[in-house]
Parts: sequence; C-alpha cells; structure tokens
Amino acid sequence: MAASRDLEKAKEAYKEKDVEKMKEAHSVQAPERHQIEAGKYVKSLIYGGVDGIITTFAIVAGVVGANLDFNAILILGFANLLADGLSMGIGDYLSSKSEREYEQGEREREEWEVEHYPEGEKKEMIEIYEDKGMSSEDAKTVVEIISKYPEAWVDIMMTEELGIIETDESPIKNSIATFLSFALFGFVPLIVYIIAQLVPTLYANVSLSFLIACVLTGLTLFVLGSLKVKVTGKNFFSSGLEMLVLGGLAAAAAYGIGFALKAMI
Repeated sequence: MAASRDLEKAKEAYKEKDVEKMKEAHSVQAPERHQIEAGKYVKSLIYGGVDGIITTFAIVAGVVGANLDFNAILILGFANLLADGLSMGIGDYLSSKSEREYEQGEREREEWEVEHYPEGEKKEMIEIYEDKGMSSEDAKTVVEIISKYPEAWVDIMMTEELGIIETDESPIKNSIATFLSFALFGFVPLIVYIIAQLVPTLYANVSLSFLIACVLTGLTLFVLGSLKVKVTGKNFFSSGLEMLVLGGLAAAAAYGIGFALKAMI
C-alpha cells in the first residue's frame, strides 16, 4: 500500500515552516519505490567523496610542502585512491553486513519470544508505553490491538525495546557507491598534475599547479558539503562552507607536516 505522504516535500515544508505545504505533502502519494531506492546510497556517495577528496588533497599538499616532484604527487595520489578507496569500500561492506546480521538476529529472537511467550512481550510493551506517559489502561488497550498483528508487533518491539530501525540497504551496493565516490572525487586534486604532464609551462610552475589544485579542490569540497543537506537537512551554504574550512585545515596541516619533514631531513 502506497504511503499518502511525500517525505521530501514534508521535509521542505518543515525547513520553510510552511504549514500549507506540510498539509499538501500529507495529501499526495509518496514517490515511487525506485526513487526511494536511489536515495538510499546518497550517504555513501557523499561521505565516500568527502573522504576521497580530503585525503588525496592532503597527500598532494604534503608532497608539495616537502618540495617533491610531480611524479611523487601522482604516485602517492593514485596509490591513495586505490588503497584507501578499497579499504573504505571493504570497511563499508563489512560494517553494513555486520549491522544487517545483528538486526536479523535480534528480529529472529523477538519473533521467537512473541511466538513462545506472548504474555511476557505484552508486559514489556505495556511498561514501555507507560514509561512514555500512557495510562496503564490505555497501554493495555494499545498492546492488545498491536498483538493481533505479529509482524507489526515485532516491528514495534525492534524499535521501542531495542532501538533498532531496520533498513534494507545492500552492503554490496553501499560499498560500491563508497569506493566509486572516493575514487571519483579523490581524482579531482590530481587532475591538474595529469594535465601538467602535457603542458610544459604548467609542469615548470609548481606554485601555479598547486594553486589550481587548491581552487578545484575547494570548489568540489563546497559542492560536496552542500550536497550533505540531502542527509543532514542543514542549510546548504553553511554546510558547504563548513566542509571547505575543515578540508582546508586538513590540507594546511599536511602541507605544514611535509614542509617540516623536508626541513628536518
């Protein structure tokens, strides 16, 4: 059965504090399932991209600070793209898989308890609702109604008792989204150094190449930070600026470390 609410429109209404838009959002049919599926991996795409561009640019800044040549930048940069990208993708897969397995195990336990000791589960639910301020009589009435629908009963116990909100995200798709996003956005700081191999004047001017890399990286960080509003719901400008500043601090630290190491060695 389709939900009679457009969640995205409801979120927009809340941001704008627009009551009429909120009512409208609750009176229309929700987006098709494939639209919802597409939105599931936004988080992996954004955070994979953020990690990719920051770590790669930090390497570029560190190498430039150490006054090493273009080849060192490309070698270390692409090594980071492959190694860290794979590491993040595998880590995302394992963590998502472990989370799904834990959720499934807890659900199976709740189903077993509901089947073999329903009175105990009812008592737990009554106590939960009483703790939320519901009267004992009302809590018992609500639980008696819920207990007529075993699947809904277990769903509610998963959330109310265990604090688990189940998802049907694919660990494999999550990991692929993370890796591809890491590699794609992590490639941005290296673009100018690849082009420099074909442009002698750019190759000879290390400062200009680094400046262009800084600008490209800064713009991309701002865009990625702005896209975070899809997950956080915050203001796009402040979110983009925050990401730009944090990425800049990481790059500045890497540059300083590279410069210090060069001076020491």
